Amino acid sequence: MKRFAWRLQKVLDIKSKQEQLKRNELFRIAEQLAVQRDELLMRRRILQDLVTEIQGQGSLTRLNAQEFFLRHAAADDEQMGRLREEIAALEVRHQKKTAEVLAVRRFKEGLERLREQAKEQYIREQEKMEQKESDERTAIAFAHNESSV
Repeated sequence: MKRFAWRLQKVLDIKSKQEQLKRNELFRIAEQLAVQRDELLMRRRILQDLVTEIQGQGSLTRLNAQEFFLRHAAADDEQMGRLREEIAALEVRHQKKTAEVLAVRRFKEGLERLREQAKEQYIREQEKMEQKESDERTAIAFAHNESSV
């Protein structure tokens, strides 16, 4: 029996590779997103700890610390705003990449179903051919036995 060969196998292979590449990109985006979120959370904690520390100080020390804190608050707010914008942009990229991965996966799964159907059809055809050959051999053998008697 000859081997099963499917015309669209190269397309399926390409889509499989494409899915893997898009998944890797999605993973990298997710890592970047996690790093940015961690950075934002760390900055917020630092500011909260600093505010808590300032509140626990004596009045003269507290006034100097509050002045210092307020002087640098604008820069901290700006950096945190930039981080939020980067996180929002990464979330949008993550959603788009997820949609791309799902589209490629659906297409690939459709090709895999088509391949399975084609393979089943091929197997049925091969079984029919083998049955036909077997029937022909049996008929020839029967005719040969009839003519020799």
